Amino acid sequence: MGSGDFYGLDMKVDEGDFVIAADGGFNELIKIGIRPDLVIGDFDSMGGERPQHENVIRLPVKKNVTDMDAATVTGWGKGFREFHIYGGTGGKRFSHTFANIQLLSGIAIKGGKAFLHGEHDISTVIFNDSVEYDADMRGFISVFSLSDRAVGVNIEGLKYELKDGMLENSFALGVSNEFIGQKSRVSVENGLLLIVVEKK
Repeated sequence: MGSGDFYGLDMKVDEGDFVIAADGGFNELIKIGIRPDLVIGDFDSMGGERPQHENVIRLPVKKNVTDMDAATVTGWGKGFREFHIYGGTGGKRFSHTFANIQLLSGIAIKGGKAFLHGEHDISTVIFNDSVEYDADMRGFISVFSLSDRAVGVNIEGLKYELKDGMLENSFALGVSNEFIGQKSRVSVENGLLLIVVEKK
């Protein structure tokens, strides 16, 4: 949980999950009755005060990573390979939203999975991989290349399909596709794809 905009999203913590609060995300978690397992950050968004928690990692204000980056690196070091990022979008700082999209890319390249939860959308990145969706999915889905070129792109079971295609990061060919009530799949043979599902 980050300290960006939080929209009252339905967070469910399952057994075996490890909850990390990045900086001011601690306050958001406490508001919804979830006590994190770990709090990490420089706490600039909390006025520099150390949160009242038994497991805190304090980071220097001057550093080369964001608090969210440090949170995911810590989670990776503990053996976790799937990440759900809340409070990582919106607000007046688009730069932080984009930084979290880059985090998705880094996790995908290492072989993990990460999802950035926004108010109306969920974003993920795949690297030389695929993602599948059930037939009950509704709404729009957009596919963007984060690589200069993503080749061997297949889009199946959506309103607009693509077979062994190429997407470039300078042209938004894959924007505003749609789920049509059947199982669907997006895959890429070589490259990074950002996939944004807009909830309906």
